[in-house]
Amino acid sequence: MAQDQSKQGLLRETDGLSEDGIGLDSDSDIAATRNLDREPPTSGHVLHAQMKRQQWDFIRFLGRRSRCCIATVSTIIVLWILLSAAGAFFYKKYQEEPSYGQSPPWYPSPKGGIAKSWAVSYEKAAKMVEKMTLAEKVNITTGTGWQMGLAVGTNGPAVHVGFPQLQLQDGPLGVRFADNITAFPAGITVGATWNRQLMYARGKAHGIEARGKGINVLLGPCVGPLGRMPAGGRNWEGFGADPYLQGVAGAETVKGIQSEGVMATIKHFVANEQEHFRQPWEWGLPHAISSNIDDRTLHELYVWPFADAVKAGVAAAMCSYNMVNNSYSCGNSKLLNGILKDELGFQGFVMSDWLAQHSGVGSALAGLDMTMPGDGVGWANGESLWGPQLSRAVLNGSVPVNRLNDMVTRIVAAWYQLGQDDETKFPRQPPNFSSWTDDRMGVLAPGSPSPQDKVVVNQFVDVQANHSVIAREVAAEGTVLLKNEGLLPITRQGLDASKLEVRRRDLEKLTGKRHSGKFKIGVFGEDAGPGNGPNHCKDRACNQGTLGSGWGSGAVEFPYLVSPIEALRKQFDSSKVEVHEYLTNKPSLNDDKTIVDDLELCIVFANADSGEGFVKWENVRGDRPDLNLQRGGDDLIVNVASKCGSGSGDVIVVIHAVGPVLMEKWIELPNVKAVLLANLPGQESGNALADVLFGDTNPSGHLPYTIGKSLSEYGPGGQVLYLPNGVVPQQDFSEGLYIDYRYFDKHNIDPRFEFGFGLSYTTFNLSNLQVASHRHKSPLPAPRPSPAANPPSYPTTIPPKSEVLFPTGFRALEKYIYPYLSSVDDIEPGQYPYPDGYDTAQPLSGAGGDEGGNPDLWAIYVTVTVDVKNDGPVAGAAVPQLYLEYPAKEGVEFPIRVLRGFDKLYLAPGESQTVHFSLTRRDLSYWDVAEQNWVMVAEGQYRFKVGFSSRDLLLTGTW
Repeated sequence: MAQDQSKQGLLRETDGLSEDGIGLDSDSDIAATRNLDREPPTSGHVLHAQMKRQQWDFIRFLGRRSRCCIATVSTIIVLWILLSAAGAFFYKKYQEEPSYGQSPPWYPSPKGGIAKSWAVSYEKAAKMVEKMTLAEKVNITTGTGWQMGLAVGTNGPAVHVGFPQLQLQDGPLGVRFADNITAFPAGITVGATWNRQLMYARGKAHGIEARGKGINVLLGPCVGPLGRMPAGGRNWEGFGADPYLQGVAGAETVKGIQSEGVMATIKHFVANEQEHFRQPWEWGLPHAISSNIDDRTLHELYVWPFADAVKAGVAAAMCSYNMVNNSYSCGNSKLLNGILKDELGFQGFVMSDWLAQHSGVGSALAGLDMTMPGDGVGWANGESLWGPQLSRAVLNGSVPVNRLNDMVTRIVAAWYQLGQDDETKFPRQPPNFSSWTDDRMGVLAPGSPSPQDKVVVNQFVDVQANHSVIAREVAAEGTVLLKNEGLLPITRQGLDASKLEVRRRDLEKLTGKRHSGKFKIGVFGEDAGPGNGPNHCKDRACNQGTLGSGWGSGAVEFPYLVSPIEALRKQFDSSKVEVHEYLTNKPSLNDDKTIVDDLELCIVFANADSGEGFVKWENVRGDRPDLNLQRGGDDLIVNVASKCGSGSGDVIVVIHAVGPVLMEKWIELPNVKAVLLANLPGQESGNALADVLFGDTNPSGHLPYTIGKSLSEYGPGGQVLYLPNGVVPQQDFSEGLYIDYRYFDKHNIDPRFEFGFGLSYTTFNLSNLQVASHRHKSPLPAPRPSPAANPPSYPTTIPPKSEVLFPTGFRALEKYIYPYLSSVDDIEPGQYPYPDGYDTAQPLSGAGGDEGGNPDLWAIYVTVTVDVKNDGPVAGAAVPQLYLEYPAKEGVEFPIRVLRGFDKLYLAPGESQTVHFSLTRRDLSYWDVAEQNWVMVAEGQYRFKVGFSSRDLLLTGTW
């Protein structure tokens, strides 16, 4: 049956839910729960089951109280409803049995150490690991608990063999919770640059700052969510709604970060596409949402950019909160063992997102290597699904010793691989900043109520160097010019003399009034100003002032934020320009009618914000409720356009946004002459915008997503699930491969601005497309190669129980997670109810064999070259893009076209250069669910189309 379903493109999984809906993650958990009343806990599985049952019993408890407690119970219920929104609506469904998991079992977990590029690191790691005690091994795999270190995540050390605690810190656009760091532009802005060199440079600067702050593992970059839903709350952390663009940007960022010896973490694996219902109980439901994806879509869209990161040598991968096909990602053996570790050949370690682990033994068997922050199913409670429970599980035989050894070896090998054994670069000490206090003095484990000595926790080390230059360049190049009717660039005197004279004559004809004197400019909107400062709201979780980033764990403390108005004040020539400021979205234009009527140019700022789902701002809880501009931004633009110069003044609209916004209310107004989409520009926002407005930087950003005319145009798959449709919310990815521009193309929908679109102050021409074949077409890649190296081998005997007893005289901090046990007398090896399929070894994937997969998938099969010429008046950067159209194949449906190449070329006026697009076997293949491999269409012709957006394709070649 599983084989038949695999051919249909489905993933099967034995991990499921218990019959009473409590929410267990494997047959092991279920069996453990049934024995709770008869046997003491013997593993993390049982602890998890026990805690879940307690939560369920609490719900039942509310319904059984006597009348004397009605008032108290009612208060609790009301609070519960307010906090969990629609969760209470499905209260009666809590006892219904949800569908069981739908991913096939994939065991055992592949051992790391098969790649030549990691061989030396694994040899070093093996020598260290073989000397470790059981307690030290468990320590390395388990976080010490929330706020039990100065970083957001800290594992335990192996002191006697010289392995230090690893310090893990958010996030994708800077070092979170730290002082004296750079607030870089967000990932979506980086994607909009379409500039590989800048992607790498930003990653390298990020790595320098993380290392300077004492961080071993940086929790970024982010390539999931991919951007399936344009209103998704965390899309801005990634690089765009296309797997190829995400993959290139993610890989370049990984290379940049790791060039500085800092471990990068590719996240979130996988299909974490919305914030609503992403975690159990966060929305009042006992389970997270399940992203239900067919096998081909999973490979060609959502896993694709992770493969690029693995090929780039990424050291860590973070599994996501959500379920995939009704099995939690961090306990899904098909995802972690089968796809990530076998098929993609991932050599680093898999960590959980914070509290994304939902079983003890089950997650270890499924391929999880490190649990973060260490606490199990509750924040900062000191109870872990691993830690002492993992020690117990190894001693009773439920977690095989060789699985623990591989977990530890992967972590230690990553440490060696990045050169972190060099103490001159990575001193064996805590970070030089605290995530939990701004004071100089504090304690090392602030989450523990135990008495502790105060020490210096904030050294205020400045790691910014000259990184503001990179931040400004990324912000400028990530600004997309969407509309320009000859207005931009303006000058610091307003308009150049010739334009100004023409404009004033035109206005005189329209209004009968001759303008003279200083050029009069109005700047409108809250988004133009500083508001209450960039760090006014915790985790940036509000929309006020100019928007520099989204909110949540992907945000940072801004060292400063240059607002647009600050930059414009400094750069406009006050002897020639008169600037009037209306830094509100509700300006009193009628009260200032005389001034407004005389304005010759109005610059209007508006925005749209979103972020992580643990916090809500107004009606935005993570995901946006729509694609409209927020805080009345649309009305502001319409209002200003109607009154600026009595309706005849030129209007420039500047948008800062986390993703696509609808523009239909104002985009075609006759005096809206220019529109700039500045995305999320980080700390250099105003300076970067001024660079573009004044022409110091010729805009070269291109859209990393499609801007439609309505939310419905993105199709059913583009809609966030805002209300739960069951106790386990089900989100079927039934649109398959057709998201963003692929959906628009398939259904012949004309977007407002297509994927890849972007204007310049100059013009470019393409010519002379040539196609060169390097290898012959063949359906399947070369056979999977033999491993280039052999994984370490260790004894498999269960270690002595004494290795995990608390040391004599040991002073334990309350809530701090240790690997130790107070007693081991009750631990005996026994029969453990492993998940179905655990004893059936899975065949190795033909798509695997090395980092990133089968090496043949990365071989170049064809090269396309195109000449690009700047035939306009000023220097600028062109972004030629290559889209692939597959040959027809019976029984296989392909998107109209898919992005398979891009470059960025800086050209002087009249200059021409040749761009080379190299296409690999993977680029030319599709995932065949029957073959379970990447298949190239051997018959027919591939078509390559090159242009400047997904709808502006000027040249065609075939192969």
